Amino acid sequence: MSASKSFVFVTGNANKLKEVQAILAAGTSGISVTNQAVDLPEIQGTTQQVAIAKCKAAAKELGTAVVTEDTALCFEALNDLPGPYIKDFLGKLGHEGLQKLVQGFETDRAYALCTFAYSSPNPSGSGEPEVKLFEGKTYGRIVAPRGPRNFGWDCCFEPEEGNGQTYAEMRGEEKNKISHRYRALEQLKDYLASQ
Repeated sequence: MSASKSFVFVTGNANKLKEVQAILAAGTSGISVTNQAVDLPEIQGTTQQVAIAKCKAAAKELGTAVVTEDTALCFEALNDLPGPYIKDFLGKLGHEGLQKLVQGFETDRAYALCTFAYSSPNPSGSGEPEVKLFEGKTYGRIVAPRGPRNFGWDCCFEPEEGNGQTYAEMRGEEKNKISHRYRALEQLKDYLASQ
């Protein structure tokens, strides 16, 4: 697979797009990102399985280099649940409910996991697209909501490196230096630079 220095980030989430563009704009990566929302099947599985399935479907539909993402929030006390189902948990329980899930357990530790899947078109134009995965983790804990509530579960996750702040309380440039998304994108940038 030959890597492209430009790709379509397949997401309908404006906050994710803004964060990805800000992280890639820092430094001299020379990577160009456009965005397209594509209606992709939502399979159940691990973040890796979901990211691969979405990436293959997007690559086939768009016929260009694509990146998809799947994010998980894994609670140590719940054997890594809700994991990739965090969006559903948040929708049903709300921000306060996430913190209540870990009350009564010995630990509130958690980690945020971001899995990016990259695929460029097959030169022959046929066959299954090859997919490369890039993962980033940030460790922290689940806390009562603090800060703006406009970006998923950011207000409930306090990263170890966050100086006592939740993701939501941090300035974007601070978060983008330690986040799970940043760590995964750094690997993707390194991969594209090596191609």
